Amino acid sequence: MKYVVALILIGIATAGLVYLKQDRPENNSPVTGLPWQIDQLANGDTRVFGITLGRTTLAEAIELLGNDMNLGIIAAPGEDGTLEAYFSHFASGPITGKLMLVMDVTPAALSTMRKRAFQDRGTRRHRLHPDDLPGAYQSPVRAINFIPSYNLDADIAHARFGSPAEIIRVNEQQQHLLYPDKGLDVILSTDGREILQYLSPGAFSAHRAQIKANGLTTAPAE
Repeated sequence: MKYVVALILIGIATAGLVYLKQDRPENNSPVTGLPWQIDQLANGDTRVFGITLGRTTLAEAIELLGNDMNLGIIAAPGEDGTLEAYFSHFASGPITGKLMLVMDVTPAALSTMRKRAFQDRGTRRHRLHPDDLPGAYQSPVRAINFIPSYNLDADIAHARFGSPAEIIRVNEQQQHLLYPDKGLDVILSTDGREILQYLSPGAFSAHRAQIKANGLTTAPAE
């Protein structure tokens, strides 16, 4: 039995790696909703995983992704924090990983929510008061962070997303591959999980400025 389970797990991992490296296995139907399938809409918005950044509400995202998630304000002491929905088991076709939706709420609304929230003991998560759930569900998704289960390197990023407009190295372990037109920041790390961060293209300039302020070096695309 253990041998059969091991073979199944190996098969799933192999399928995920194949899709990371090529459009689809031979004789297989195309799969939609993959991390590199970013729709650039006529009005300048972008859509990924069925979610239009800055438009799709949390309630609408739950209809697409399911309700198996943890919702709360993530904040360390002294921080304002962010309202996030965390999906610990997310599948984008054969690509699995963890998904975090960062919601767009005003500082005033976030402050009110945090005052009434209940902090999970020993964590940075503050669970919302029931009275604040309706407002949270109607807030739009501002950003998406996807952490794939499979290692993502620069070669795969280039093959899937093309050449980045800019590369910013934050330190010896981490660099950002920036795709402003796609609203995508591919964060590569040698000592941790890689992150695909999706934002509205209109918000990308401020995002780039924040990264560059902390970066060591910057380089144009090759």
